[in-house]
Amino acid sequence: MEHVAVTDGRRRTRRPASVAVAIALVGMIAVGIQSAGLPPVGAAGAGHSGHSGHSGHSDHSDHSGSPDTGFAEPFAGTPQYEHVAPTEIRDQGVINRPLGQRAADEIAKEIGLDKSDVLSKAQYLAFIDGKGRDGSGDITQAKLVDQSVKILTNTVGHPLAYKDADGHVVTSVLASYGLFVTTDGKLESPAYSTAPTYLVNSVIMPTGYMGTWMRANGARKSLEQLYKSAYTSEVVFGNEAQQSSEPAELVTNTKGDVSAVVGMSMGPALWIVNFSLIYTLNPSLAAEMPADWAPIPAPVVQAIDNGDGQVDYSTVASYFR
Repeated sequence: MEHVAVTDGRRRTRRPASVAVAIALVGMIAVGIQSAGLPPVGAAGAGHSGHSGHSGHSDHSDHSGSPDTGFAEPFAGTPQYEHVAPTEIRDQGVINRPLGQRAADEIAKEIGLDKSDVLSKAQYLAFIDGKGRDGSGDITQAKLVDQSVKILTNTVGHPLAYKDADGHVVTSVLASYGLFVTTDGKLESPAYSTAPTYLVNSVIMPTGYMGTWMRANGARKSLEQLYKSAYTSEVVFGNEAQQSSEPAELVTNTKGDVSAVVGMSMGPALWIVNFSLIYTLNPSLAAEMPADWAPIPAPVVQAIDNGDGQVDYSTVASYFR
């Protein structure tokens, strides 16, 4: 049985065990670290009280501490890191633009990731190809990671292909909205229950493909760094956010009397989780994540809600043009 909760002004179905699941997740991370012979979980970046500013990353240079981003918990995530997440877009002319490498590298430093300790190019290629020592490779799991990265980097220059109602292959770019179009033409949040970006949660668990592969293929330092970064605290908030927002997986942002809705992946908690993971795998791919978030047009929000999280993109595509 599910309980109905009101979160950020939107009615959500909440699983009674969502908090317990979040706590269990932290426990699994701790166990994963111990089994790998790594140091205990700890928050990274304790010395960061402000923000140095990101080239090409809007509205970040003046933030310090915990800014009023308009997102409430659990979507806002850890206050210490909230300021690094994308802010609302001000110029529609640059919608769906990517972060760029300089901004990505600066964000990585602030959340406790050192570029020198991420996967090497050779390691990343082996990981994404499902190859690894001692049988640690898994092509099915690797493909899920690859699909997820492509969805989360669906910015300008990185369109996703799908088939329209007439069977023609066309493309879409919607990352700033926190939405994507499936290969069969459905519009949904990346946190939707059947999306690769949701299914990949099993891959990134400490006992899943990612942790197993890194421990077997000389990438323990990368795994250790990830678990000591903002990822560990943010993943708890991200898990609760997903649990409390089924099935649409949208979140409301409210500043003053103005409210807007965006896909779950653009809320600070999940955005930082995804950034941490992608940067650890390949910093150049993290640089292709969206720099800003954009409000989903109200008719589209209604259609997604009415469709229990999905809607035929062809019926709402005009709202994005």
